[in-house]
Amino acid sequence: MSAVQFEVPAIVPADPQANVADLLVERVKATPSLALFSVPEGDGWRDITAAEFEREVIALAKGIAASGIQPGDKVGFIARTTYHWTVVDFALFYAGAVMVPIYETSSAAQVSWILSDSGAVAVIAESTEHATRIAEIRTEVPLIREVWVMDEGHLDTLRATGVDVTDEEIARRRGIAVGSDIATLIYTSGSTGRPKGCVLTHSNFVELCRNSARALHEVVSVPGASTLLFITTAHVFARFISILDIHAGVKTGHQPDTKQLLPALGSFQPTFLLAVPRVFEKVYNSAEQKAEAGGKGKIFRAAAHTAIEHSRLQQEGKKVPLLERIKFALFDRLVYSKLRTAMGGRVTYAVSGSAPLGPRLGHFFHSLGVVILEGYGLTETTAPATVNLATKSKIGTVGPVLPGVGVRLGEDGEIEVRGINVFKEYWRNPEATAEAFDEGWFKTGDVGAFDEEGFLTITGRKKEILVTAGGKNVAPAALEDPIRANPIVGQVVVVGDQKPFIGALVTLDSEMLPTWLANNGLDKDMSLTDAAKDPKVRAEVQRAIDIANKNVSRAESIRKFAILDTEWTEASGHLTPKMSIKRNVIMSDFAHEVEELYAVPVTTTNVALGG
Repeated sequence: MSAVQFEVPAIVPADPQANVADLLVERVKATPSLALFSVPEGDGWRDITAAEFEREVIALAKGIAASGIQPGDKVGFIARTTYHWTVVDFALFYAGAVMVPIYETSSAAQVSWILSDSGAVAVIAESTEHATRIAEIRTEVPLIREVWVMDEGHLDTLRATGVDVTDEEIARRRGIAVGSDIATLIYTSGSTGRPKGCVLTHSNFVELCRNSARALHEVVSVPGASTLLFITTAHVFARFISILDIHAGVKTGHQPDTKQLLPALGSFQPTFLLAVPRVFEKVYNSAEQKAEAGGKGKIFRAAAHTAIEHSRLQQEGKKVPLLERIKFALFDRLVYSKLRTAMGGRVTYAVSGSAPLGPRLGHFFHSLGVVILEGYGLTETTAPATVNLATKSKIGTVGPVLPGVGVRLGEDGEIEVRGINVFKEYWRNPEATAEAFDEGWFKTGDVGAFDEEGFLTITGRKKEILVTAGGKNVAPAALEDPIRANPIVGQVVVVGDQKPFIGALVTLDSEMLPTWLANNGLDKDMSLTDAAKDPKVRAEVQRAIDIANKNVSRAESIRKFAILDTEWTEASGHLTPKMSIKRNVIMSDFAHEVEELYAVPVTTTNVALGG
């Protein structure tokens, strides 16, 4: 088949001299008194204007400069999603430094790798707990000169240190970077499990923000536009939106504790949301369970069915029958209006990414009056490459190509991207960079298909990175290799793609097992079937999993596992001659066992994202 390609020209002229800091300068110049942020205060929110925000940014930038951070220096940053995250982000831009964000769920081993590989010279941490994790690996990162802890008042100390730094010096530093210079270094999971540093340039953010603000005009550029961020700003998705909001003049609030999300939505009342599918699933599931508890489960399910059918007929351009219209109006009063109120009452759009949403939820929320604009992208594409638009949207797709971006499908259907959003290179890794590009096109490792109107659908994944329902990227090898090191483990396959948590299928090593059984006071001739159920054997496998889990964040950790009563061999068709696992064959042959892992849910409050 010949390659299919869609490319949309940029709708804003490129400005190769512009950097991210210019977006804030322009915003302050245009609307200094516009409420750009809102922070929790008492039971409500206190607005912070564009001019106030920039004053805070400059004061902190002066402290960063006074502390000895030079333009181009890398500074690590580990913190939750709060207003202060963006203050630090722009203070580093104004000081000419390069932020290296670290997920707040990252293990000590991951923190060590990111700080040492990036060459960071300082770290800003939100909490004492984060600082303790850094202290654990301090000897492994000799370049780190300073660790500033926000909860210990270090940002105030920095501001006090910088009082003698002039405005001219900050203006000089702020203006050094041009479009082609590195803006940030974001680490994303590699197939080997070791994160790779993506070099995102100032132009990646500036050009993508300027073009996306036009393309998503109805969402971000309307008067009174506001959003409540709750997914981690360390991830490129929320980071891009937070910078886009400054450029477009969107009022942004933050709520890092997802357990407090509904009350925060109720008081903040955003006009659009940025979320991952897991959030929409939770809103739906909690509403259904609440209805069930009140004896109204049947009514809720009927309302959901009506909502989905109503939206589907509308999308297909068919007339909604009179009876359906009457039912819809009734359920709108009884059910949908309550859900709209729960989300603050003003949400009209939601931008969804990081994992496929599924048409059912898309149609359900559409009938609630919330248009979910599903998009597609990676860290390497500065978040979006395609996104459904307010004026051009199809539920079940990830939308058309954004202005300034080109997407083509390779011979095998692999999605390849080029344009204003594509990263420069992998940090200090020319081999991986060369491997990732084909004549200037970035090979995503994902497989997709276009319809005749240029709407992209993701159909599969070439690479083995799993993406949980919460949008967390997980490299199986980082978990599988340590587990396989245990003597009684034969093979292990980590599962969890589009699932709420990570699980594992484990086989036992029939050669090693008899010895281990005898050493542990068990019958050495125990069958594989009996051994798979034995409490001591299960405890040993759990121990191996616990060791592997220490190397990853909580959202990447294995929550449930199944021990199979069979072995995977070359003869059974599950291993290659090199004894590598055939993941696709195993996932097909053991689909039932995988589904059983998720039959009983594991309680989790995570709405984490990872690159």
